[in-house]
Amino acid sequence: MADPTLQPPDANPGRPKEYVVVARRYRPQVFEDLIGQEHVARALSNAITTHRVGHAYLFTGARGVGKTSAARIFAKALNCETGPAPVPCNHCEICQSISSGDDVDILEIDGASNRGIDEIRQLRQNVNVRPSRARLKIYIIDEVHMLTREAFNALLKTLEEPPEHVKFIFCTTDPNKIPVTILSRCQRYDFAGIETGSIARRLGQIVASEGVEAEPDALEVLARRAAGSMHDGQSLLEQLLSFAPERITLADVHGMLGTAGDERLGELVEHLVARDAAGALADLDGALGQGVDVGLLVEQLFGYLRDCMAAAVGCPAETFLYASPVTRDQVIAAGKRLGLHTILAAMQILDQSLSRLRQSTQSRLIAELAMVRICALEDLDELGALVAELRAGLPPAESGSAPAQKKTADARLGGRPAGDTSARPTPRRADEPGVAQAPQPASAPPPTVALTAANAAELWSRAVAGCSGMLAESAKQGQDVAIIAPNRLVVRFKSEYTFAKSMCERPDSTARLKQVLAELTGQAVGIDFRVIGGDESAAERTAPARPASPRQRLIEITEHPMVRRAHDLFGAEPTRVIDPPKG
Repeated sequence: MADPTLQPPDANPGRPKEYVVVARRYRPQVFEDLIGQEHVARALSNAITTHRVGHAYLFTGARGVGKTSAARIFAKALNCETGPAPVPCNHCEICQSISSGDDVDILEIDGASNRGIDEIRQLRQNVNVRPSRARLKIYIIDEVHMLTREAFNALLKTLEEPPEHVKFIFCTTDPNKIPVTILSRCQRYDFAGIETGSIARRLGQIVASEGVEAEPDALEVLARRAAGSMHDGQSLLEQLLSFAPERITLADVHGMLGTAGDERLGELVEHLVARDAAGALADLDGALGQGVDVGLLVEQLFGYLRDCMAAAVGCPAETFLYASPVTRDQVIAAGKRLGLHTILAAMQILDQSLSRLRQSTQSRLIAELAMVRICALEDLDELGALVAELRAGLPPAESGSAPAQKKTADARLGGRPAGDTSARPTPRRADEPGVAQAPQPASAPPPTVALTAANAAELWSRAVAGCSGMLAESAKQGQDVAIIAPNRLVVRFKSEYTFAKSMCERPDSTARLKQVLAELTGQAVGIDFRVIGGDESAAERTAPARPASPRQRLIEITEHPMVRRAHDLFGAEPTRVIDPPKG
């Protein structure tokens, strides 16, 4: 690592020395100093060594990853008095003037403020002028994507065939806005985001040079907050050096940034995992009372759940981006307890909340709403297991835990908990959950009710009332009930209700009706379903095909196993059936 550039002695001791910010004082001076961009440094060094230097280069990447610094180092390597050489001396007059940005042959242009065609026309006129003292005239255009279309067109011919003494280096954070005609004439190098560990090590070197002590955890938090930008990390360190000029602690970092500590964040996540909304809101209130910024806290939770997601899919702890080393075990445990699908749903809630926080003044209310919504999430991994079982051919009744089966039973009672008889005019059976039953001897057989022509219609009505959902709606369409044999009913439907008849003939539907009739009569009762005017097979052959009504289709879809399961888990109710587009 090269020594940082030292400030020259002040010629006027009576005047206060000008302070130079950390990012400028510790700017990389050779290719070796480009942290995280080893591939770029190697390629540019080899280009100089093998005499394969192009006439135009494009450096792309996020802010603060070293694009402009690499351009200056490349310019020094090409124009150094001892070069061209991969390693500039940094001592000759040309190297020092390039480092300070004062060299007359190295022109750094801000593309955002010099974006018009007039500026490019001036550049085209100047390129023919040979350099004053250096070997090459080099144009470094920062944020080149800000140039207008006319400016790019004016630059195109010069860029394709520049004079031998001219080189172009373009830097941009948005290469997609650069015309293809420009891109095709440049050698492109993509600068990657810098790893958190590399930023932390560089910040440690800087604080050591500044004579300041710093806790490793504090520098780790600063590096994570920099999000891959060395310049951002150095700017945060600059601010922190003013906040704590002698010793930097983890509490100082959280206090300056307005973020929550690992312990506070872990407690909040624990309440979310336990679905403890009251505890989550209390922790949120305590964090805000300590000066934590609500927006940053939501961002921290978002990052924390990202690492939980990585743990849930089986990634090792080394892939975590936001969790500190001391909290990795807690992150892994939270990922296992929440489950992947629940984590994804929680992250979607936080993502929506972050978007709303940027546009709302009610930041605390939005954060509280997000906490409560996350605590109200069901165990969504159960839904994935259900889908897998259905694909394997298992009926819903054979899958699910006891709580899920209880929810299913509640849903079959019209979506109300067992024991709730509000808004339910139909009578309930004595064996339903929540209905008080008179004590009976364990060996006493149920009373037997003889099935006669007089009570056949009444028993059928009571059997229909003992069912729910689509089965009850379909069975109500039966127009005529009679006895065709001992303990055997025949239920007839009009021809326009063949759909309802077919729904009653389903094995599970028939079994349910027989079960209720057996409970009412104390004996097994058979059921036949027919169409008025002929037997079932004849009616099905002769009855004209009629499209099902919207209500019939809605009833049918309501009884689908997946829809029923969605109702059990989320309380969802279908409102309409939408046909897929034809063709």
